[in-house]
Amino acid sequence: MHVLIIKTSALGDIIHALPVLDYLHKVSPGILIDWVVEEQFRDLLEGNPLLSKLWLVRTKAWRRRPLSADTFREIRTLRQGLRRERYDMVFDIQGNLKSGIIAWSSDARERIGFSTDQLQESINSLFTTRRIPLREQDDHAGGRYLRIVSAPFDRDYLGMELSSRICTGPGEDAAATLVINSCGAGPVFLFHGGTTWQTKFWSEASWIELGHRICNDFPTAGILLSWGNESERQAALRVAAAIGSRARLLEKYSLKGIAAILKLVDLVIGGDTGLIHLAAAAGTATVSYYRASDGSVSGPRGSRHVIIQSPLPCSRCQRTSCRQDSECRASITVEAVYSGVKKIMLEREERSRRTE
Repeated sequence: MHVLIIKTSALGDIIHALPVLDYLHKVSPGILIDWVVEEQFRDLLEGNPLLSKLWLVRTKAWRRRPLSADTFREIRTLRQGLRRERYDMVFDIQGNLKSGIIAWSSDARERIGFSTDQLQESINSLFTTRRIPLREQDDHAGGRYLRIVSAPFDRDYLGMELSSRICTGPGEDAAATLVINSCGAGPVFLFHGGTTWQTKFWSEASWIELGHRICNDFPTAGILLSWGNESERQAALRVAAAIGSRARLLEKYSLKGIAAILKLVDLVIGGDTGLIHLAAAAGTATVSYYRASDGSVSGPRGSRHVIIQSPLPCSRCQRTSCRQDSECRASITVEAVYSGVKKIMLEREERSRRTE
């Protein structure tokens, strides 16, 4: 069997979708799986042994220059390539116009996607031949994707132990080891304050206080601060300077480079961002907070992850900006986040004692 997955973006959503690869190989041994992804996210999937082929798209560039020769050429090449593969099934787990057009371009007879009420853009339903309704138990982001992919097979994903995999190379692993070794012999914490929504940020003062508490209670700890753009870099610099010499700013890394570092740190702390999901996929413990988004839907699951939801009644509003932003930020207290840190670190110590 040869199937195509269409999940082009974004960072966190692609990571949530990774278990579909493990599921498909479990229920259909020998299956060939191809994946359509935005070029900027290729590092998340490249080198994964569960994948046969990656199709890279640049839809933002296409929208900026819809009539250019390069756009026409790239779209034509993609369409011709997809049709040559003669896919048995196409799973559209993106659910918008662009993914629908890509699915239709494959010319596959069976194109499976979300039911209309679950679509990002309802026009997507014109391009799928089978639309799968979600169930109450498909309440997590990853469960939504697994529901679509599992529909043609006689095995529910619920109850299955499914893994995610972020593949890094020797170069990335060696560079990550140097970074971690430079932090000393104690535990290494990674702070990530960056995000795309204004309503997902935490205050710099809170990050600084959290850093001081970690340094006080873990005298040999090191703190790394990651960032995604220049404004996040400047904020991280201010936080690191206020925490002191045990905190340092990371350089800019590729997705594989930062994934290699995430595999080696002891705990990652941040909001509802792709890096938190990347850390969870890399097998690292996380403490994450949620304001406008719903941690029960998008947060990492399992005993090695702590989720903190804003207690405000308007929490989970899904708004990207809000007049009550300051109050909402303050509702995520340092005490709540640090309680999560202590819980994870105590459990880590207990596991170490049991294995000695």
